[in-house]
Amino acid sequence: MIQENTKLRTLGTFLKSRRNQLQPEQAGFSHSYGQRRTPGLRREEVAVLAGVSATYYTWLEQGRDVTASRDVIENIARALQLNPDERVHLLQLWNPNEPETIANVSTISPHWQHILNQLHSPSIITNHMSEFIFWNPAANELFSNLDAMLPEERFFMRLVFLNEEFRSRIVNLEEYTISCVAVYRSYYNRHPENLFFREFVQRLCMDSPEFEAIWNLHHVQLQKACLLHIHMPSAQQIVTFDSNSMATLDNSPNYHMCIYSPVSS
Repeated sequence: MIQENTKLRTLGTFLKSRRNQLQPEQAGFSHSYGQRRTPGLRREEVAVLAGVSATYYTWLEQGRDVTASRDVIENIARALQLNPDERVHLLQLWNPNEPETIANVSTISPHWQHILNQLHSPSIITNHMSEFIFWNPAANELFSNLDAMLPEERFFMRLVFLNEEFRSRIVNLEEYTISCVAVYRSYYNRHPENLFFREFVQRLCMDSPEFEAIWNLHHVQLQKACLLHIHMPSAQQIVTFDSNSMATLDNSPNYHMCIYSPVSS
């Protein structure tokens, strides 16, 4: 029951964040009755667009235990003008059959390290927590020598926001950090009962005001290729990498491999 209530609250928070991002003019409300004290649409306006009662929609945002059909969720997604990634994420939060727990993330075959070592491009394997599990020598050059880092520092999200050497080389830093946080939040929201996620985010918010500001935007994004423009020490020039992800390693959805392929110099 606690896990169920937590997931309902996460769904409600996500709905509220998307409602606050949608301006009345974007939704076809050209006239506003009364002064708006908060940004975005009112709950009543979303309810009208979705074809549900204002009370029903309010209960969803409040995380109450109400029954919602897929059609209702789809209508709300259209009313909030969710992009494809946000729509899929909303359905995952709503789906009562979505797994509530994360399987053991410490069991992955070491043969993956041998596979990575044979790749010339920077390649890494991380778990849902963004912890680096395996990496090849080329990844050391890209990510500021992972071998030399302490285990508690060897998390992708900490690297992106707290490793100044790595950050100083990224040309499209703002775009890249926003994308990374959106992907991480898509995992976080699906497992709101996971204590590690909550504590990790709390610590990173304290350590990085930049991360906290982006985190509070509640953007979500599916794991997919994201261009990284970065100064590479060996090349002495800017290199653009296309990141290609492979999920479900060793029959576990909790790991994914990412290969950074240079597309231009």
